[in-house]
Amino acid sequence: MIKKASFFVSLALSAVLSTTVNASQNDKNKLPDIGAAGGSILSLEKERLIGNAMMKHLRASSPILHDPVLNEYINDLGNGMVKYAKDVHYGFEFFIIRNQEINAFAFFGGHIGIHSGLLTTAETESELASVIAHEISHVTQRHLARRLEAQSRNQPLTMAGMISGVLLALVNPTVGMAAISTSMAATQQAGINYTRGNEKEADRVGISLLANSGFDPNAAPAFFGKMAEKYRYTSKPPAMLLTHPLPESRIADARLRAQSMRQQPVAPSKSFRLAKARIEARYESNARDNILRFQSKIDKKQYAYKEAMLYGLALSYFEDNQFEKAHDTLLPLLNADTNNLFYVDLMSDVLIKQKRFDRAIAMLSGLNLLMPNNQVVALNYANVLKEAGQYAQSEVILQDYLLLNPDSFIAHDLLTTVYRKQNKTALMHMSKAEVFGLLGAYSKAVDELQTGYNFAKDMPLAKKRIRAKILQFQDQENKLKRLN
Repeated sequence: MIKKASFFVSLALSAVLSTTVNASQNDKNKLPDIGAAGGSILSLEKERLIGNAMMKHLRASSPILHDPVLNEYINDLGNGMVKYAKDVHYGFEFFIIRNQEINAFAFFGGHIGIHSGLLTTAETESELASVIAHEISHVTQRHLARRLEAQSRNQPLTMAGMISGVLLALVNPTVGMAAISTSMAATQQAGINYTRGNEKEADRVGISLLANSGFDPNAAPAFFGKMAEKYRYTSKPPAMLLTHPLPESRIADARLRAQSMRQQPVAPSKSFRLAKARIEARYESNARDNILRFQSKIDKKQYAYKEAMLYGLALSYFEDNQFEKAHDTLLPLLNADTNNLFYVDLMSDVLIKQKRFDRAIAMLSGLNLLMPNNQVVALNYANVLKEAGQYAQSEVILQDYLLLNPDSFIAHDLLTTVYRKQNKTALMHMSKAEVFGLLGAYSKAVDELQTGYNFAKDMPLAKKRIRAKILQFQDQENKLKRLN
């Protein structure tokens, strides 16, 4: 499925980019937009279209963490800074890729990806926030559009190739730099020089944004310095240093800029520590080793928050199928902080394994009234109801959630299962089509819808919805075929 999805998404990306290139060539005698930088090549609307296509490509080809708890955390952190940023033209989406490389990247349409290795490497939330503020600044300053505009003056026909190469370089710099080199050819050095200018501007804007958002501005040069020192003599630097080079002059400039900002004490972040513990316990190493490591840190009092170490220990017990120990370790934490979504999510999983559905439903139903359509609460609630065999109620929760979050991969996937459990075959295929659509696999999506139509004999409303959706996906597919 993934290979076919990647193929269709690549075509979709090419379709959008080809339209962009042709439009820019046809309009080459027009004066550029005096507004935001890069406007003469890519309008804000085109950036959104390309960004959405790129996001589908990543869903289909990269290990994005579909983890509601971490999604909630990283989007709260990122969007908490976006509200202090200038020149914000669209909503931002932050997501985490399961990759222990230290890296973060931004691309069209306000999409910002963070490698899990960055979260586990950062020692404070201000350090993590400094990197995210830098990436936000790349977006608000429209650096990618400006870079491509500069390169396209000499090689306008390679626009699609350059954008594809840029995306590859952002996600996997070691491979992607070669792709960019091939596309850029003679303009490679100009592109690199332009990027250095982007980095300075993103540092300037980002450090200011960091301070205005209530974080320690000194975290930026401190993290830069640690990264540069640690990997100074290594033959294989981390991904982040390939796309964000750190010469001494850049670190010195960042340090001077941070010192000119208003200094303020920043309290340690419990949520940051819980996020680190979650990644380490669930996505890194093995459960037995993690149990020993978290227990050792607790015994030696090597922690900023003991609760985070206990949470990591409970999660490690869960991953090792020691559900009673996970429950007993987690329960005091949850009793002391009943609305903490890290604890709620894990307790939901533990109670499912223990088949204590009534208790899980009681916990989540109350939270659902307090936090309606919160992704952690709603998705866990729907999942517990599904596991308890209460399919109709689970369906209602998911449908309500999808009204406000139509691009939720987890919700569509859960709803597909719920429909199958109820033998609602037509609706199951419709929901499965949405999953394929989020991966850019439009042909597969149409196949699912056509199959669903055959099962919708006595469902006139569903038939209308299926026909409309088929036309929408076929329109996308026809645009791709016209390129051949």
